Amino acid sequence: MAVLTTSTATRPSGARPLGLRRLTQLNWFGGAAGWLWLVIVLIPLYWIVVTSFKDQGAFFTQNPFALPTDPTIANYRLVIESDFPRYFVNSVIVTAGTILPAVAISFMAAYAIVRGAGSRFLAGINGLFLMGLAIPLQATIIPVYLLIIKMHLYDSLLALILPSIAFSIPLSVLVLTNFIRDVPKELFESMRVDGATEWGMLRKLTLPLTRPALVTVSIYNGLGVWNGFLLPLILTQSPDKRTLPLALWTFQGQYSVNVPAVLASVVLTTLPIVILYALGRRQLLSGLTAGFSR
Repeated sequence: MAVLTTSTATRPSGARPLGLRRLTQLNWFGGAAGWLWLVIVLIPLYWIVVTSFKDQGAFFTQNPFALPTDPTIANYRLVIESDFPRYFVNSVIVTAGTILPAVAISFMAAYAIVRGAGSRFLAGINGLFLMGLAIPLQATIIPVYLLIIKMHLYDSLLALILPSIAFSIPLSVLVLTNFIRDVPKELFESMRVDGATEWGMLRKLTLPLTRPALVTVSIYNGLGVWNGFLLPLILTQSPDKRTLPLALWTFQGQYSVNVPAVLASVVLTTLPIVILYALGRRQLLSGLTAGFSR
């Protein structure tokens, strides 16, 4: 009791309890806005998933947000039987064929730019990469189309991979360059004293330390390639060369009345993206914050 009395007596008269001070410091408006935005985002996602398990009759007669009274997977079966696995494999090939070379080239280019900071040639290369960020894909679609025709690559998956690599490199170099600059120079100097070559420092030092940034650019560019619509639309015409976004567009035409089937194809197309983000979420956030911290 004496301790409590002393503590109460020594507390300033105008001071508020610690718990009350913490409550007043919380950003209640920001928290409420965040929850409101979460609800706004989840409502259409909920409607898409619920509707994909309804048949056409239930779609037109039931409440749009009501759970299906008789759930069915017939819509998913219909989509899968319409060459959906082929389109999925095409998207995987294009995405993997773009991300692996683009990230490898960007990583080596960023390392050379950081390590050769005094070179005018490398500075010019870095400026060229930065200029690539200002050129949108839509502005170059005609030259890209003509180049693909001249190279006899039209209507092939390689015609989608090569331009996607070119448009993935500039942003990847920017992120990786900012991230590699944060690696202490003393580590490079100590490895140099131990006799390590540039390739050794690239593989044994820079690669492990920049793994969050590599995951960041891989996921970001992978999402862009996976959702790409313009290049498959312009550079391919055969049904067996379609990727998922283009196939989704054809599903919408094929099942213009069967809305649940269209939404089932949307769910199947989006599911790999959600899984990829869930697996690399921590690395993605840490790479974005650390890469631009300077």
